[in-house]
Amino acid sequence: MTSAVLPPTLWFTRCPVPTATGIAADRRWLTEEFAADGIAVRSLQEASPDADRAAHYTHALPGLFREGGNVPALWARSRGERTRLIGLTWIEERQTVLVAPGSGIRGAEALRGLRLAVPKHTIAIDFWRAMALRGFEGALASAGLALDDASLADVPADGYEGQWAAELAALRRGDVDAVYVKGALAVEAARRAGAEVAVELDDLPDRRFRVNNGTPRPITVHQQLLDDHPDLVDRFLAVLLRAADWAAGQPGEVARILGAETGAGADGVAGAYRPGTHLTLHPDLSAGRLALLAAQEAGLRAHGFLPEPVDVTAWADPEPLRRATALARRTPVPLSPEDPSS
Repeated sequence: MTSAVLPPTLWFTRCPVPTATGIAADRRWLTEEFAADGIAVRSLQEASPDADRAAHYTHALPGLFREGGNVPALWARSRGERTRLIGLTWIEERQTVLVAPGSGIRGAEALRGLRLAVPKHTIAIDFWRAMALRGFEGALASAGLALDDASLADVPADGYEGQWAAELAALRRGDVDAVYVKGALAVEAARRAGAEVAVELDDLPDRRFRVNNGTPRPITVHQQLLDDHPDLVDRFLAVLLRAADWAAGQPGEVARILGAETGAGADGVAGAYRPGTHLTLHPDLSAGRLALLAAQEAGLRAHGFLPEPVDVTAWADPEPLRRATALARRTPVPLSPEDPSS
């Protein structure tokens, strides 16, 4: 512990996807971990208007832990925010290329020459557009093709309700031939639209073709918190590690929590996350995952999403996770009051 005064609040934010942060929040383990210190732990998503929700993207909040998509995380670092990468997960989250019913388009090779939907949102960092570009790029690369082998069709997306709504509407109108989607809500949206799957990126044997916003998914923290209170960072990470341990033995509970986190029904969750997802929530900073994130950084930079390069290896700090792993081994998974075994 440094001599710096303890912060009154630690913030966390996560994307509506499988995360150890979401598990720990559901079980109230983060709140319980820091209660004795007089530190409140609050979710940026659920906070009252006094919280800057834009910090989910900018990370301009020193007391914030973020477990979410890598596009905003890399963008924030590229813009000069003093964040550090302290963990990476790889969780398969269904990624598909959808086509109109009856089109007969099947396989990555069949995307050659097609009009691929690329959404445009008027937001600070258009991660939706980045996901579509990288998703199509991965699918085409699996067949030895590049984006230049197809036609990119901009789809204005402002004003539409729901994820991928603009792109699926364009597909129904016949303005585009293919749409990239991912996740539980995408499964449900595709079913409502009657769209058919042309490419299942999850079935591709080489995970390099599935590198995108959520694969790999970073855990980041502000350098200021790491400098002033490294022990708080270690303890926070240790809770996430224990939550991942707990999740490994609780597939049913993880599915329930995923439904709440994603806003999708049971069918959407089951369609997006394959059996075994509950075993994959542990973060690491392995050379393999760092290399995949570096490939994502290069792809985003090539498409103009990053104002400056990000040296992924220099960004990563493995020490908090190393210390947290040792701490988690010494501390059992806590039981929340609602646990029947407590």
